[in-house]
Amino acid sequence: MKNDHYSFEPQPQPFLRIKQSEKLFPVHRIYCVGRNYADHAIEMGHDPNREPPFFFQKNPDSLVIDGADFPYPGASSDVHFEMELVVAIGKDGAGIAAQDALDHVFGYAAGLDMTRRDLQGEAKKLGRPWETGKAFEASAPCSEIVPVSMIDHPGEGAIWLKVNGVERQRGDLRQMIWNVSETIAFLSTLFTLRAGDLIFSGTPAGVGAIQRGDELHGGVDGVAEIRTKVV
Repeated sequence: MKNDHYSFEPQPQPFLRIKQSEKLFPVHRIYCVGRNYADHAIEMGHDPNREPPFFFQKNPDSLVIDGADFPYPGASSDVHFEMELVVAIGKDGAGIAAQDALDHVFGYAAGLDMTRRDLQGEAKKLGRPWETGKAFEASAPCSEIVPVSMIDHPGEGAIWLKVNGVERQRGDLRQMIWNVSETIAFLSTLFTLRAGDLIFSGTPAGVGAIQRGDELHGGVDGVAEIRTKVV
């Protein structure tokens, strides 16, 4: 339906499906935690004991619904996968105390932080923002959201990814440097969190490059799984 209040038709509202529900989860913002597993921080050449949490963003319309193809992006020849637990926020808040943080969680999902590593690396060397490496179109494949009422709050469990059936990443949620409560509390001192926000909570070691034709299958045990094919 045409809306006469706008000079052109607005883009559709980005969303994710909710497990066993006909309702959709409208996505507001996507926050990502950088280097939140010690082994991945070391893998990327950093000391995990010396860094406070830091964040970057992806655009909500960068989501790829579970099962849809991931289009290999232009301007890069070194695109990497990063398997992550995704936290879906269901209640607004700012300056949230860690002990209250989980009350703001609607549910959880499994997601991929796809990264143009060559562009990210170039930006790092020049001291520039990471958007070209992280916030490109289709850079956030994500499973359906599983409400807290179905699974409670996962504090442990394997997080893994296979490429063409071969396991490439495996870690455990217990290995996160900043757990979900701490991440929400810290992030809420920087931004007002809104219902509809997603937080990609970081990836374990083992990240690597993909090629067209690769099939990615990953998940967080007890939460969700995700599949996508690189085209």
